[in-house]
Amino acid sequence: MLIRTLDLLRCPFCGGRLSIVENDALDRGRDRIESGVLGCACCAFPVVAGIPVLIADEATRAAMHTLEAGRGEEAAHRLLGLEGRRRDALRARLAGNAPPTYRELLPLLCANAEADYMLHRFSDPTCLVGEALLDAVGQQRPPEAPAPRAARAVGSTPGPPAALPANAAPPTGAATGERALDICGGSGHFTRVLSRQPGTAATVLADVQFWKLWLAARIVVPQCEAVCCDANAPLPFADGLFDTVLLSDAFPYIWHKRLLAGEMRRLRTRGGAIVMPHLHSAHGENHSAGDTLSPAAYRDLFEPLEPRLFDDRRLLDGLLDERVLDLAGDVPPAGCGDTPSITLVAADDDALYRRHAVRDRLEVTGALVVNPLYRVDYADGVSRLVLTFPTPEYEDEFGLARRYLPAAVDVAADLRGPTAPAAVGPRYAELRRRRVLIDAPPLYC
Repeated sequence: MLIRTLDLLRCPFCGGRLSIVENDALDRGRDRIESGVLGCACCAFPVVAGIPVLIADEATRAAMHTLEAGRGEEAAHRLLGLEGRRRDALRARLAGNAPPTYRELLPLLCANAEADYMLHRFSDPTCLVGEALLDAVGQQRPPEAPAPRAARAVGSTPGPPAALPANAAPPTGAATGERALDICGGSGHFTRVLSRQPGTAATVLADVQFWKLWLAARIVVPQCEAVCCDANAPLPFADGLFDTVLLSDAFPYIWHKRLLAGEMRRLRTRGGAIVMPHLHSAHGENHSAGDTLSPAAYRDLFEPLEPRLFDDRRLLDGLLDERVLDLAGDVPPAGCGDTPSITLVAADDDALYRRHAVRDRLEVTGALVVNPLYRVDYADGVSRLVLTFPTPEYEDEFGLARRYLPAAVDVAADLRGPTAPAAVGPRYAELRRRRVLIDAPPLYC
């Protein structure tokens, strides 16, 4: 973790600032802490593999004591939940001649179906909608907070922003520019999208699962600041820090929803946006639905910001049929019907709520690879790509991807590894648009 990140952090229990404990656990460089202990008036928390773990439970305390005893690798294994053969397999793979890929590490760290979800996250339908939302918010935000506006009726325009908290002055030593927070962000797929937004100087990824953050910091979005914390408790950040506060998919699985909604409102800057794609509705059918609420109940949790609701089915239809993200088409809670999921957006800038043309992203910032949902067979100078869902359960949940992922495609190039756009030929833009080819982090698959 960057040492300057301490200016952003607060104890989730007493709210106090955290400081570095000078003991044998500390591994500190000029501007970073690789391992150590952070303390406040009430608690001590470990920093393991550069990730502050701001949780108070037996596993975290055991890892901290192990770290203080000089066994840093064992502390990491404890937080990764590894022992026996899985621990040995990870140790051997990290010691190999070539660095391991995200795809190789996932089954060592995750022994259930979530591994399939995470590997294929970059091309599932919910990711398409979430990515377009974040691009719209990032490109729309003005350089200064908009002036307060008159309140509006439900289904139209949000009211004036709340006053900036008194303790929300920019932290000393912090990077200039906007900050974004990805809550319950897993291994950072959307954090990577946030980090590319214009003017974004810092992205923070928060999740309760250490192993997901470890993967994010190692491969998916190394430039982020990863913080291990529990969204069912107060979030460990100072007031009014983040211009974009994102929580995608996970809110229905949070028990303390009222607490978390209040925390999200507390953390956003004046003029900032709260973006919550894919909220499972209690009125629709969902896989792994969680503890769902009605659209009205979701909206009520954020009532002070007068948020807008969107039907996820309509958002996806607009993206696929018109190449448009329609943020002018918000619906009142009663208009959501039996849609399985909705998106909630709370932003002070009225200009965000319009139809946004979705532009093709054809540049490559990481590695251009075939979507891992495709099997690649290469012969006689041609790669045959065949759509192959990992399990029937995955296909059942994400089968809508067939609307844009072709069943099979032939490309006159060797696509068995990372490639260049020029090698793909004239179909490059189409294959990127349809997510047959993806711009993945290096060492992703």
